[in-house]
Amino acid sequence: MSRHIKETIKSHRRKMARTEEIRLRQHLNADALIKTMHTGFAGIREHRTGTVTHTLADSLMAGFAMFSLKDPSLLVFDQRRFRSCQNLMSIYGMGSIPCDSSMREILDGVDPNDLRPLFKDAFRQLQRGKILEKFVFMEGCYLLNLNVTGYFSSDSRHSDACLEKKHRKSGKVTYYLQTVGAAVVHPDHKEVIVLPPETIRKQDGDKKMDCERNAVRRFLGKLRQDHPHLQFIVNEDALSSNVPHIEDLEANNLHYILGAKPGDHQFLFQYVDDAVARGEGMELTVTQQNTPHLTHCFRVVYNAPLNKSHQDTRVTFVEYWEENSKTSKTQHFTWITDLTITEENIFHFMRGARARWKIENETFNTLKNQGDHFDHNFGLGKKHLTEVFVLLMMLAFLIDQILQLCCPLFQAACKSFKTRRLFWENVRSKFRNFYIEDMEDLYRSLLVYNPVPLQY
Repeated sequence: MSRHIKETIKSHRRKMARTEEIRLRQHLNADALIKTMHTGFAGIREHRTGTVTHTLADSLMAGFAMFSLKDPSLLVFDQRRFRSCQNLMSIYGMGSIPCDSSMREILDGVDPNDLRPLFKDAFRQLQRGKILEKFVFMEGCYLLNLNVTGYFSSDSRHSDACLEKKHRKSGKVTYYLQTVGAAVVHPDHKEVIVLPPETIRKQDGDKKMDCERNAVRRFLGKLRQDHPHLQFIVNEDALSSNVPHIEDLEANNLHYILGAKPGDHQFLFQYVDDAVARGEGMELTVTQQNTPHLTHCFRVVYNAPLNKSHQDTRVTFVEYWEENSKTSKTQHFTWITDLTITEENIFHFMRGARARWKIENETFNTLKNQGDHFDHNFGLGKKHLTEVFVLLMMLAFLIDQILQLCCPLFQAACKSFKTRRLFWENVRSKFRNFYIEDMEDLYRSLLVYNPVPLQY
């Protein structure tokens, strides 16, 4: 036997040994979480009458599997029914798999609110596994980022739920859909824990701000229904720093960090300048040993009126500059908050406030650009299809994020590939060409060995 072959065998055995050492957590592994989803789908009331070919649970699980495997379209998933149906049934627990048209028809009638408990089921596993404790940010609260994103736009295709935007000069109408996304984040963790999004509907109002405000108000009410005892700090952009929204946050017992811009709050910024001139503000400079080239400058004014018309609405104003001696660049941020800001916690506060970008980069951009196909139109439907698909995609994304946080096998399999997109391409390839007993089998196969080929 040649030396090269011997070294190859030894290397393979070492990989096998390392892979076998990876142990899974009982409730925080892919197969356990998929079973949690299946149980949740089975508990949703059937909206159809008479005899059905495919159960609602199987149809919902088929949609979830499509997003779990990151298939780019319903057509691609429909082809999977014939090529790897054994794996779909064994791993995702389906008794039958609907075709693409049947899936659309069945899921169109599902009430989106019926899917919300599944997010709670996954969230509960994080609490049970003590993982959620890592996300406590400040004053015993979780940092909850909210943002609005679009996921559909067309000049011709539309449904009754679509919003409309008319071009001022040409009169051309564009139809689009948006949703209020939410994620629990922490500045020390790349992963995010998504909560059920709230779709902005046509009946929410004629003006953009009315639409967003009404949808966010609905979201906050549902958030408190789902998690009545958890403490959150809502982190949003400058469009949210208005009195009606702050009243909604306070009514739902939610703390807040909201961006603020001089153009929108001239009275507030003038008040801050005057208060600092009177010596009523706090000013300090902070440097960190690990980043000596960065100087962090803060200015804080307490009990400031939000605007001239609502001087009884009082907030804490925080202004921050980051000066970089290497690049000679300065970044500037301003926020309003109801949190207690001190010299001891202001740097930590700033890191959390700046983590607002995680809802865009770690959530929406990941879903749109790294293989999840969030901006692909999987179907508009006549009732709720588009909302159901968004919720199923978010559920699949939530499971991925939990696995990135908690599952060493999933983490090791991901690290075997340079990009997340390449990882999912290999997952789909294994799923399509080999018999897979469970997701654990699939992830281990990505590390060291090939499973049994499927027979056609």
